[in-house]
Amino acid sequence: MSGVAVVTGAGSGIGAAVTRGLLDAGWRVALAGRRTDRLDAVAAGHTEALTVATDVTDPGSVAELFAAVTGRWGRVDLLVNNAGTFGPGGTVDEIAVEDWTATVATNLTGSFLCARAAFGAMRAQQPQGGRIINNGSISAHAPRPGSAAYTATKHAVTGLTKSLSLDGREFGIACGQIDIGNAATDMTAGIATGAKQADGTVRPEQTFDVRHVAEAVVYMAGLPLSANVQFLTIAATTMPWLARG
Repeated sequence: MSGVAVVTGAGSGIGAAVTRGLLDAGWRVALAGRRTDRLDAVAAGHTEALTVATDVTDPGSVAELFAAVTGRWGRVDLLVNNAGTFGPGGTVDEIAVEDWTATVATNLTGSFLCARAAFGAMRAQQPQGGRIINNGSISAHAPRPGSAAYTATKHAVTGLTKSLSLDGREFGIACGQIDIGNAATDMTAGIATGAKQADGTVRPEQTFDVRHVAEAVVYMAGLPLSANVQFLTIAATTMPWLARG
């Protein structure tokens, strides 16, 4: 299956890899992100790519994104809710309220706003339906030390995924979640050199090639709407995430 996809946070890391994977698989892809120079670099050489500067925390910006997509291609078949931030580190009493709010705005409200726009388009279009894939995290299952803001938002994304799955049934809209652990990107570069563990030590952790995330998303996206990967976990084989031990 292929069609029209929207990928948020498409200018770097996982979003860039997923975008390239979908384009190579024959999807028409709208790349959304804050930096148009990075979006343009990812889209270079692809005639079926559309770059749209987007702030996922801004309802008006998200509305403009989906208006641009439907204006060009007439429909939305896939949303990959990927935009996110690690947010502040530290124990909960050390986290500034404004940093908490900013993390929630990007990771949770941003996912909600994009899902809301995609769901509405998928519900209204003919033929009806589509798929939403949310980027969760290993932290949707178990936290790292000092990650209350990030972990809370990723647990909440799981609730959003389940609600979208249930509410989308009537309209042919499937929703799944990919939970990723230690894909090698600029955002996770520090993990390979040393990450704080649950026992207080700092140790390097194994990472894996981000292209495998793209392959997993392309698989999830390529299923017929009668089938759905509800949750898929992909992680470096020896990363310490099972009880973070």
